[in-house]
Parts: sequence; structure tokens; C-alpha cells
Amino acid sequence: MARMQMSFDSTLPVFAPCTDGARLGLGGAALGNLFEAITHLQAQTLVAAAWQDGCRSFDTAPHYGHGLSERRLGDALRPHACGILRLSSKVGRLLTPSAQAPIDQHGYVQTLPFVQHWDYSASGVRRSVEDSLQRLGLARLDTVFVHDMDAHTHGAQAKQILQQVLDHTLPALAQLKQEGLIAHVGLGVNDHAVVEQVLHHADLDALLLAGRYTLLDNVAGAHLLPLLLHKKVALSLGGVFNSGILASRIDPGQPLRFNYQAAPAHWVGKALQIQKVCDAWQVPIQAAALQFALAHPATQLVWLGAQHASEWHAARQAQHQRVPPEFWQDLQHQGLLPEGLPTP
Repeated sequence: MARMQMSFDSTLPVFAPCTDGARLGLGGAALGNLFEAITHLQAQTLVAAAWQDGCRSFDTAPHYGHGLSERRLGDALRPHACGILRLSSKVGRLLTPSAQAPIDQHGYVQTLPFVQHWDYSASGVRRSVEDSLQRLGLARLDTVFVHDMDAHTHGAQAKQILQQVLDHTLPALAQLKQEGLIAHVGLGVNDHAVVEQVLHHADLDALLLAGRYTLLDNVAGAHLLPLLLHKKVALSLGGVFNSGILASRIDPGQPLRFNYQAAPAHWVGKALQIQKVCDAWQVPIQAAALQFALAHPATQLVWLGAQHASEWHAARQAQHQRVPPEFWQDLQHQGLLPEGLPTP
């Protein structure tokens, strides 16, 4: 198989840091009503607050509220569509209008009246990008990520999907890149193994990896992140709070989520052990989680999945919270953090 060349364009950064240099971006899942609904005004207020705070990188996807996130984000960002804005979306799912579409779908509530289906074909990729641009009301995207092509999502079809992505999806995105509709091509996944598989056959500009390099689950740290550094793939991390279990002080009496689902007992147990170390050193667990994700030299950006402006500001504060070096040493000593992984 011939290796596909999609070279990293050093003249146009994949991600734009905040105007004060902070490597944070706003993820758009909450704008699509993930788990609970927010109003259009709340969505606009959130995006405006992030922009005013210096955020210049924003991510969305057709999957997020079945187009709702893209519409809301486009409405909020269209006045700022200039060279310093970095906006990304995804391909892999197509939306079809349906009067019978359930109002709650795939973890999103009060979605738009569309049903989704998988399509990684070349024609599906082009339609997906063009549909996203129409919902956003823009003429180009900075980055397009191939969405959720992992084995956990596709099960027995995962091998076939991988081959289709290599043979059709990535070449179609490379063509759109040549046409100027997009600037960078990457993967947006929750699984580290499939990224390594793709990198054996294709070069990527960027990766959005969700939930696999966090204070709680850092499985991608041993092999994938060093590989990304070696290959100069721009890494952005999503889900650094693992769907909320690391977002605030852990209360085992309350429902806890881990990677979009009810948290399994073994992850709750480990999180509570980390919380105990945080208490001993008077470190908010949110600050520890965010600063750990940012500490790796491969990390160019961390996406904050804020739902309200107050959550954006709280995360920004957590980024600057003082965390003593001894805290990280204590986590390693207790076997809660592998030695050798970068810490602040």
C-alpha cells in the first residue's frame, strides 16, 4: 500500500492558543445539548465569554445535537471569521431530515429533526464537509477530523471501516484540502490503538484524542504520544475530565460519568484514591486533571467541554492553580500515576 502524504503545514497553525498563550479551546458537544439542554442564549453567552477571554480554537461535529452545535457555533463565530479563528468539525456521520426523528438521540436531548447514519465514503465525506459549512454559514474549515472510527464504536465492522478510511476517507479529505475547503486533516477518536494503526499507513496533520490521556486514564502516554511527537502530529486532547468525574470534587453519593457513560466501579475507586491525594495536598482535582493534560510536550491544545460560561472561567482558574511538585510525586509513589509521564 502506497503511503499517503498529507504534510503538516507549518505556515498555518492547526490550533490557535488563547490570546494570552493559554492552550485551551472550546469543545462544542455541550452546544448540541449533550445530556441536558441549554438555551440558544446560553450557548451564545458561552461562546462569547470564551472569545472575550481570548479563546480562538473551537471544535464541533454533525453528531453534536444532530447539527445543533454547528448551527449555534456558526451563529456565534461568524462575526469573528478571520485569520486568528481556528474552527474544526468532523466527518463520518451524515444527517438526513426526518419528521419522525426522536427528539433525544445518542446522549443528546432536544436535537434537530435529523437522523444520522455512518458514511466514510469519498462522496459522503464531501457531502459532510459541505453540509457542515452550510450549517456553520462559512466557506472553509481549518481542520476536519475523521470521527469515531474505532473498534469500540464499530465492533465487528471496525477492520472494514479502517480500510475504508485509508482507501477513501483520507484521500477525499486530501482532495478537499487541495481545493482549499479545509486546511488540515486528522482523526477525532476515543481510542489510541486505531490512531497507531492509521499512522502506519498515512500521515496526519492533527489528532483529537478524547479521554485516553487523562489523570485517570493515561493509556495513550506510553506509546502513542511519543509517536505523535516523532511524526509532528498536532495533538489536541478532549475529555480530560473523563465526562465529569474529574471536573469537580468527587461525591460517591452522586451519579458519576466516565467517558459518556455511568462510571464503572474500578474507575470510581481510582478516582476516589486520586481525590484523597488531592485533599492531602489541598489541590482541586480539576486543576490536577487539566494541568496534567497540558504538561505533555505533545499536547498543543486541550478542549474544554464547558456547558456554561461559569464552567469555562472555572477551568481557566484551575489552569493557574498552584500545584506543588510533591503532589505529583505522591501520586506516583501510590501507583496512581505511572512514572515517566511528564508532570508540570
